[in-house]
Amino acid sequence: MRIGVISDIHANKIAFDAVLAAMPPVDQIVCAGDVVGYNPWPTACINRIRQESIPAVMGNHDRAVSAGTQFRFGGQAAAGVEYTMTQLDSDAIEWLGGRPTTRTLLDNRVKIVHGHPDDPDRYTYPSEFTQSMLDTEEVLITGHTHVQGHKIFNDGIVMNPGSVGQPRDGDPDAAFSVVDLDDWSVKQQRVSYDIDAVVESVRETTLPDQIGERLYDGR
Repeated sequence: MRIGVISDIHANKIAFDAVLAAMPPVDQIVCAGDVVGYNPWPTACINRIRQESIPAVMGNHDRAVSAGTQFRFGGQAAAGVEYTMTQLDSDAIEWLGGRPTTRTLLDNRVKIVHGHPDDPDRYTYPSEFTQSMLDTEEVLITGHTHVQGHKIFNDGIVMNPGSVGQPRDGDPDAAFSVVDLDDWSVKQQRVSYDIDAVVESVRETTLPDQIGERLYDGR
């Protein structure tokens, strides 16, 4: 069984469309949170997640928007939350607020969190992945750091597919991964998309220009 894994879309519809178009045949796509925040298309990204029936957990930006707060955000993150709250209708906000912080799928073979299984807001980089993060699942999927990576242990896999909409590992291409539950393999993948179009769209909104411009550097 092959699982397509995505995370941290952050309302970047253009990157999200590119990832879904590049996704190889899989049995299921799952999302490790933060569908919204930063970029200009929160409604479109929520609608696509729902249309494709992609199971998702709640990211910290999703929670901030659904709760109507800025959490502990400042700068670009806070601006993204404020903008998103002006764009979503009550149904979309209710959907965000209904996402769980932890989700298990496929007879508990796969667990999805946003940050860390013990703390959804904890940044856990691939270099910090340990076997102790695993419980009974075969694959633990995390997001939050926007850094792609994985480690395979005796008891299972800990992985981060990277960010669809705002990579922060120095590679501007949208990130996703495919995990094979039959042979415990992970294929990390990237796909280019029209960053210029995102930058122009950001400039047409009240969002800070830097939200688009940072995408060129993958940061």
